[in-house]
Amino acid sequence: MDSPCVACCRLNEDKVCVGCYRHMDEIVDWRKKTPEQYQQIALNIQKRKTLARSLGETVPMTEAEWRAARARNAEKLMAGGAV
Repeated sequence: MDSPCVACCRLNEDKVCVGCYRHMDEIVDWRKKTPEQYQQIALNIQKRKTLARSLGETVPMTEAEWRAARARNAEKLMAGGAV
């Protein structure tokens, strides 16, 4: 399964990434998870997103925004700059 990472890695006080909504324990060894673990993590992510949005803590990032930011970072790297 592809990682839900959106390259906005910062943990809140509960050790949940504010970018992808995965707990630190869910991020570690992502590629070694079982299909059942991926499914459970996906459910956890959805619950966390719903809660964060209901509390006004976050605004969802669109796929287009993510792709644009990724392209900008790639351009900076190609130009030899820092991301």
